[in-house]
Amino acid sequence: MQPAPSTRPAPTAKETRRVAGATLIGTSIEWFDFFVYGAAAALVFGKLFFPTANPLTGTLLALSTFGVGFIARPFGGVIFAHFGDRIGRKSMLVLSVVMMGGGTFLVGLLPTYEAIGIAAPIILVLLRIVQGIGLGGEWGAAAVMAVEYAPPNRRGFFGSFPQTGVPAGMLLANLSLLIVSAVLSDEDFLSWGWRIPFLASIVLVVVGIVIRLKVAESPVFEQARSAGKIERQPVIAVLRRQPLNVLRAAGLRFAENSTFYIHTTFVLTYGTIVLGLARSDLLLAVIISSALGLVSIPFYGWACDKYGRRPVVLWGSVVLLAMSWPYFWALDTRSLFLIVVATVIAVNIGNSAVYAPQPAYFSELFEPEVRYSGASIGAQGASVFAGGLAPVIATALLDATGGWGWIAVYMSAMVLITIVTALLSPDPYLAALKRGEPVSV
Repeated sequence: MQPAPSTRPAPTAKETRRVAGATLIGTSIEWFDFFVYGAAAALVFGKLFFPTANPLTGTLLALSTFGVGFIARPFGGVIFAHFGDRIGRKSMLVLSVVMMGGGTFLVGLLPTYEAIGIAAPIILVLLRIVQGIGLGGEWGAAAVMAVEYAPPNRRGFFGSFPQTGVPAGMLLANLSLLIVSAVLSDEDFLSWGWRIPFLASIVLVVVGIVIRLKVAESPVFEQARSAGKIERQPVIAVLRRQPLNVLRAAGLRFAENSTFYIHTTFVLTYGTIVLGLARSDLLLAVIISSALGLVSIPFYGWACDKYGRRPVVLWGSVVLLAMSWPYFWALDTRSLFLIVVATVIAVNIGNSAVYAPQPAYFSELFEPEVRYSGASIGAQGASVFAGGLAPVIATALLDATGGWGWIAVYMSAMVLITIVTALLSPDPYLAALKRGEPVSV
């Protein structure tokens, strides 16, 4: 006997805005934690946890721990997706903040290699794994919740709110590092100043937990549960029923995920070690593009509601492809103005267009009972091979060749994966737009 369908009314505009705000604030906090680590890995972790005679080698090892977090993300995506599709999205939102924030705070307390030897980098890697698992579960919960609460014709816009947490978190992270590094001497920053953003993040974590506890469960999930449509093994179910859509979700992420971490993380290594640029100048370029991302991502979320998901993704991918070489030309000029312009074009005009439609696009590819699982597995699986490895591969190519030519080739290859995937993928929303019909989720 089937349970009675849920009689809960459709979400009000106020409820939709509350969920959008909760996903934005929560993801901002988690990405603050994530980017503080990434920036610290590029700037100081090589010296503190991997001391070697060659600074570039030490940085490469430190960036490898950054990549470990990405390797952990698919595991977090699978674990959280299983429970998110079985017991609900809300509890996963809260748990992800606790894991991510706890790992970040403990990094701020961690003794260096000089104090405890080899145990320091080992513990650093373990904490990075905890962070990665938490973040791997975070994205699916926030993205699906925002989309499932949104009106049919505004899923792209409201789905872009958790995506906007990325530039918001990066802005907070780099501002905190910029302020600390500006106030302190290089010796004090290296000795203890880098710990301040990690330790201060605990305040943001508490705020995020409180806000997310006030959000009601997704109405789409409640309806599926009332109708008895909960899968016992949602991860297995989505891989069995919709394997191509999982691969499509992964392929659609390659362009933005790989290039983004080169534009915002690897640039700190290349700029300071190879070009001798001031750390503060490079952080300023990233800060400006992050601030603009608070506008560019919602704009492209709106655009994909008007023009469809795939056209917006393809536009952004073409921009990223075109910027593969000019971006490095701008860096080599050592002109702060040109570096800022190149970063803004690549990140805000190109990357934002690929990134903003993803929550809506991925959610519309999967059925409600396996939506969290399908979107998470695809997105976090791509993060290993695209985002996580990008700074490591770029640094290794730089070390091996002494130049950025092959890095530009690598970036172009990653973008082409997304272009081909988009051309071969359905766009249910675009098809419905042409028919003048809404797409149900």
